Amino acid sequence: MVVGVLQLTIFISSSQSLKDKRSVLRKIKSRVRNEFNVSISECGDHDLWQRALLGICQVGVDQAYIDGALQAVVRFIDEMFVAEIGEEKVEFLHY
Repeated sequence: MVVGVLQLTIFISSSQSLKDKRSVLRKIKSRVRNEFNVSISECGDHDLWQRALLGICQVGVDQAYIDGALQAVVRFIDEMFVAEIGEEKVEFLHY
């Protein structure tokens, strides 16, 4: 079993308040869950208006497949044009 974990920093330049940020994050999280069937959550930078740290996780048996799926999630978020992609870090845990 392989667990793929992606830490993704995004920048929401149009956000003027935490309420604006939460609205954009809600949109991103619901669309990503529906499209890719992954776990996604805001994992950091909770008090910053224009930056968020997302944690995205997928479990499977093939590391190459999981890596491709997580990269597809990054492309999908980028193509939504609601946030700018920053740093991304991927880790794999083998059990």
